Amino acid sequence: MSKRFAIPSFTARITSLAMTLSTGTRLGAYEILSSLGAGGMGEVYRARDPKLNRDVAIKVLPEALAQDPERLARFEREAQMLAALNHPNIAQIYGLERREGQEGPEGRASSFIVMELVDGLTLAERVARGPIPLEEMLPMAKQIADALEAAHEQGIVHRDLKPANIKVRDDGTVKVLDFGLAKAFDPAGSSSAAAAMSPTLSIHATQTGVILGSAAYMAPEQARGKPVDKRADIWAFGVVVFEMLTATRAFEGDDISITLASVLKNEPDWNALPATTPGVLVRLLRRCLQKDPRARLRDVGEARIALDRVIAGALEPVGTAAAGAATGGHRALKWTFFAVAVTAVVIALVVVAPWRRSIPHVVQRLSAEIGADASLVLAGNGAAGAAATLSADGSLLAFVAQKAPGAPSQLYVRRLDQLKATLLPGTDEAMSPFFSPDGQWVAFFAGNKLRKIAVTGGTAVTLCDAANSRGGTWADDGTIVFQPSGASAAFLMRVASAGGTPEPLTTLAPGEQTQRWPQVLPGSRGVIYTSSNTIGNYTDGTIVFQPLPSGPRRVLIQGGYFGRYSASGHLVYVHDGALFAAPFDIARLEVTGQSVPVLEDIGVGITNGSAQFAASSTGTLAYVNGQSSINTAAPIVWVDRNGKTTPIRRTPSDWSNIQFSPDGQRLAVDISDGKQTDVWVYDWARDALTRVTLDPGEHWMPVWTPDARHLTFRWNQPGGAPNLYWRRADGGGDVQRLTTSPTSQYSGAWHPSGKTLAFPVASNTGSDLLLLPMDGDEASAWQPGKPTTFLSGHADSSPAFSPDGRWIAYQSNESGPNQIYVRPFPGPGGKWMISTDGGTFPVWSRARKELLYAGPDNRIMMVTYTASGDTFTADKPRPWADTRFLPRPRGFGGAAGRPFDLHPDGERVAIAPVRENDRIEKQDKLVFIFNFFDELRRLAPPSKP
Repeated sequence: MSKRFAIPSFTARITSLAMTLSTGTRLGAYEILSSLGAGGMGEVYRARDPKLNRDVAIKVLPEALAQDPERLARFEREAQMLAALNHPNIAQIYGLERREGQEGPEGRASSFIVMELVDGLTLAERVARGPIPLEEMLPMAKQIADALEAAHEQGIVHRDLKPANIKVRDDGTVKVLDFGLAKAFDPAGSSSAAAAMSPTLSIHATQTGVILGSAAYMAPEQARGKPVDKRADIWAFGVVVFEMLTATRAFEGDDISITLASVLKNEPDWNALPATTPGVLVRLLRRCLQKDPRARLRDVGEARIALDRVIAGALEPVGTAAAGAATGGHRALKWTFFAVAVTAVVIALVVVAPWRRSIPHVVQRLSAEIGADASLVLAGNGAAGAAATLSADGSLLAFVAQKAPGAPSQLYVRRLDQLKATLLPGTDEAMSPFFSPDGQWVAFFAGNKLRKIAVTGGTAVTLCDAANSRGGTWADDGTIVFQPSGASAAFLMRVASAGGTPEPLTTLAPGEQTQRWPQVLPGSRGVIYTSSNTIGNYTDGTIVFQPLPSGPRRVLIQGGYFGRYSASGHLVYVHDGALFAAPFDIARLEVTGQSVPVLEDIGVGITNGSAQFAASSTGTLAYVNGQSSINTAAPIVWVDRNGKTTPIRRTPSDWSNIQFSPDGQRLAVDISDGKQTDVWVYDWARDALTRVTLDPGEHWMPVWTPDARHLTFRWNQPGGAPNLYWRRADGGGDVQRLTTSPTSQYSGAWHPSGKTLAFPVASNTGSDLLLLPMDGDEASAWQPGKPTTFLSGHADSSPAFSPDGRWIAYQSNESGPNQIYVRPFPGPGGKWMISTDGGTFPVWSRARKELLYAGPDNRIMMVTYTASGDTFTADKPRPWADTRFLPRPRGFGGAAGRPFDLHPDGERVAIAPVRENDRIEKQDKLVFIFNFFDELRRLAPPSKP
């Protein structure tokens, strides 16, 4: 290996050159808010600009530059040039500040760059999750090319383009960072063999024989220490795009020297590219990665043009280029014209009118954005059903989405011949939409009501009460069949589409716990629905047919859920995360053949039996890819009043309903492994996780008894309703049943005396709050008494007793959205609404006169209060800290679970945080399959009579 390839360790040297600043330090007029980590030449910080009232990024210059007048003057000229480069895909430099005579920490000069602050993931963080799908990668690559082209036109070369220097904002905008900063370090002096070298940045950066850049992304001439021009950026661009497509580096080695040798000698593994990579894109990458710069792509503008062609759909056949075979210009041109012609025909047939006529034997698949600056609601309230639905003729798409995490779900409608969706005002908290047969109305559930609204907008019309919906269907005879999920209505009900009083349609069979997700068959001859003897897991659900107006029901499919009749002559349903189809004779109303899988990784809601797909009667299917559904795994961290976070349990898991033990030494959570949910106790001092529940079934919502000896939880046993149980917190002893009821019950809160358990139970209005008395003691064995009703008439849940036991806080929808209320306990007395903009999950502090709750914007809110006699006075709510939490699953009625708890010391909470640089994945895409009937008939041919 040549000596020039040996790059010394530079991390400590660069760190020693940069100032280390702490939060709250002032640098000139700027206040340092937090560290953003290393930034090539030094440290980068988030800071506040008091003049323009905005957050900025501050990069502290190395001491060698800040104290060298010649280099600093040269850098100032470069910074001025870069600041004038105003491009939407380039992070801007706002200024270079140097206060003469002012010293920073430890006596070092306070020179720093003020830059645009770009939030979002770096491309390196995005690639770490896996290959980026082509439809997502192409717009990113084009924006990178746009940024490079704009800089090159100004004579600016990046020289260190890599995924870590590229950020992707939540709205998809790409920002290239550190543009031209490497060139700014190019001294006017002679080359020196003793120049300090860095893989990312060197003070003697462009001297002959000195390497500048990151090894895995260097062009060969750059690796040799030779002068470089814009073609080095084109090489790096090719390497970055290759990595986006494959999630692997084009050139890699165990150390820097081996990596550089790979750059000089090896070819990328072209076989690593996805088989679907268009040939034009493969050839573009080959031209970018020519080792001889004279044979390389001359201008990045050519790359932009090629990407525009790919994005526009002018794709040529895959395979020849990917395999590396040479193709002549004439042949390539012929393929291009052929591809354009085919694409034009496909667009005309598929996009213009796919719902008016079927294209025999041509099944078209595409991934498309929903057409709104919002995210599909697939969790929380949206888990009550499919987020999107299609009209019968396939011309309209209706979906529920939210504009930001914590914002209410709202209903949108989009014509498939238009690019943008239309928001329907007055549909806050919408869930589980479905169309009228003529496509003129959309019915939906919101605020414990069944409503409808015209697709053209207007006032939403309330049809009837419906607490915690479990699906609806609009029959062609003008009735709506739905499941309101009330205490006495876990079966199907029907109501006139004009509104009225619902009446029962079915009854529950012995052992049956729920009937949900109905669909009325054409001609209103009957209804199919999902039946289950276990609430919470529907892998063993049953698809049932109920004749109309009456008749004996019969099982169609055993081991499936969310069944839907397809006009192709099939019954489709979900099992084990896949969509299955079975031939179905609509005349005989029976399954006539074997089931076969037709789609993998379809977005599902296994905990409530729903699924994320919808089909029209003309052969169009729309679904959420299961791979893009929400990942609820997260670590658990402390957050103090200042927003400082510290890990409690670093291992991510699908946890929910967290609660500290009364002594503050342990915490209880329920954790799902994807197959079953169990209650666990975590001792963070020993990093020990102990499983408390061992039996089959779903175990949710652990609650400590005041003496910390037991954990109460909701157990949904197979074949039974979810009732309340408890067990010793150390996992010893037997599970003891506390309640016996055919109605779903949820854990709540123990009174400090340990003599009363308050808990919510499903009811026709949503939920009631009940009180369970406990008699006896630990020595003589506790015995539960008979529950009594404490509150009813609204959806009341999440009770919490004050430390002195004189007050009870709870959430209720009696005024519309969920709010936090306080009442005296056991009463009588008044009530006080504590929250002002919505709230859930109240938690009392044991150390201060404070009451916390989860706010609607995923922040923990706090009120201070005074209590005297029978009067309770609460101050204005304010955030506990600015840190936002990730919503947790498994809450009451399918809503979100308890996302936080306050430690007994009153100074810190435990949450799953949304960190500053995290991005909550935006669920804004659906997969469409046109002519899906042909696919079903091919895979599951209908049986001949």
